Amino acid sequence: MSARFLLDTTIVSEQLKPRPKASIVAGIKKHEFELAIASVVWHELRYGCERLPPSARRTMFEDYFEQRVGATMEILPYDARAAGWHAVERVRLEAKGKTPPFRDGQIAAIAAVNDLVLVTSNVRDFAGFRGLRVESWA
Repeated sequence: MSARFLLDTTIVSEQLKPRPKASIVAGIKKHEFELAIASVVWHELRYGCERLPPSARRTMFEDYFEQRVGATMEILPYDARAAGWHAVERVRLEAKGKTPPFRDGQIAAIAAVNDLVLVTSNVRDFAGFRGLRVESWA
């Protein structure tokens, strides 16, 4: 089965919380063979992990990211198509006085050019992008 959903960092990291939202956990389980993440999200996850001091918590995060995320979800690149889409959208949004964070634009672009639904807890952060399908499992 191929990917249908691109998970944002908020969704991937939800399962590491002491009390993860049941609806997010259920969505991940229901669609477990249809999930991908953006290379930008992989960077955010790894960066956060690398900033932690050596500890049981860091080891748990590393294990989760490597065994559950990296090993089971396709990691899609920010490539030339995504960069082109992002450039067009960035200019359009800036002309409207909106300047979304660069990494949100990268994530949106990866979802858009791969025809995936972006799943995030921060729907509002992605609302301005044209042609992007966004869902919240929260």
